[in-house]
Amino acid sequence: MSQYLDDSETRSPEVREAALMARLPVQLAHAKSQSSWYATVLAEFDPQAVASRADLARLPVVRKHQLLELQRKTLPFGGLTATPLAKLGRVFSSPGPIYDPEGTGADWWRFGRSLYAAGFRAGDLVHNTFSYHFTPAGFMVDGAARRLGCPVFPAGVGQTEMQVQAIADLRPAGYVGTPSFLKIILDKADELKADVSSLKKAVVSGEAFFPAQKQACAERGIAAYQAYASADLGVIAYETSAREGLVVEEDLIVEIVRPGTGEPVAAGEVGEVVVTTFNPDYPLVRFGTGDLSAILPGVSPCGRTNVRIKGWMGRADQTTKVKGMFVHPEQVAAVVKRHPEVARARLVVTNADGNDVMTLHCEAVASDPLKAALADSIRDVTKLRGEVAFAAAGTLPNDGKVISDDRKYE
Repeated sequence: MSQYLDDSETRSPEVREAALMARLPVQLAHAKSQSSWYATVLAEFDPQAVASRADLARLPVVRKHQLLELQRKTLPFGGLTATPLAKLGRVFSSPGPIYDPEGTGADWWRFGRSLYAAGFRAGDLVHNTFSYHFTPAGFMVDGAARRLGCPVFPAGVGQTEMQVQAIADLRPAGYVGTPSFLKIILDKADELKADVSSLKKAVVSGEAFFPAQKQACAERGIAAYQAYASADLGVIAYETSAREGLVVEEDLIVEIVRPGTGEPVAAGEVGEVVVTTFNPDYPLVRFGTGDLSAILPGVSPCGRTNVRIKGWMGRADQTTKVKGMFVHPEQVAAVVKRHPEVARARLVVTNADGNDVMTLHCEAVASDPLKAALADSIRDVTKLRGEVAFAAAGTLPNDGKVISDDRKYE
């Protein structure tokens, strides 16, 4: 039995990229013609002229935090869907609320690869503890498992003792849910002296999966793998047996951009994960997830050849309140854009004497005229006074932070 779900996982990077770029103009044309929001956003763009990553980078980014505002104006999906509500399969609600559609296609959320990479095979009973209530996570797993030929126990969340009893009785092959809830179940099983040793594999998502948690699972004989997913996009990337980063899904284009901008960063640099999907029902183009990550070099030792990302590395939305006013990453980007001499910048907020102080640290050749010009730009863009400090090229931390709140309150 193959260790890969299909041949697309091992095709050459060049063949994959050519295939994605060939599909891109078609998807953009579909979004422009079928989605009222994209009809407006892409009005000045010819889809047929967007056939490379450089072309794609010229298109605007729509960020997750904008969905709430868009949906308030145009319910239920902000005009971003390309399939009428009456022809969808389900509608979900995430906190906000933000409404998410689900179409009727098999494995619509693309969760199948992550299950397969974690060792789930036809006939394996999946103990699915993601919620089937309001949010889509439960159905993400459910549809993928059934497509692989895996029966599903729809456990949902809570009722830990009943979860343990079901595992002991039904002997599922693996668990899917958050890593923290897996630990709760295992601890409760120890307390009840219940046999849950049938659990040999797991896919965890929804929160960070720390090395200590992974080791704890391994010590119990459970091989647990991460899936990086969102309620808007489904699975974006997944962990494999190589345990080196997360492999990007086959039917997505993933970019890493400087937070607050749409500009792709250099390979290896931390930035915001921006995704373009080929989903015909919800054709999100350059969707900013608000999550930070970075591209890993080379190809995974597991044999899968797609791009890898390091995994979740924090949030890109670093909006900070200074002296009663919000300062956004987009504002920092606007300041830097005015001064091409600045290669990279990081706004650091401190309060050493109890007063908020903003200092823009810039990778640039120091000069008094540039310092004065930057200070003017800071005041013009943010309506606040800010200091300027110069740094040597390549010395600012590579952690994706555009704004670093270093204030201490003790």
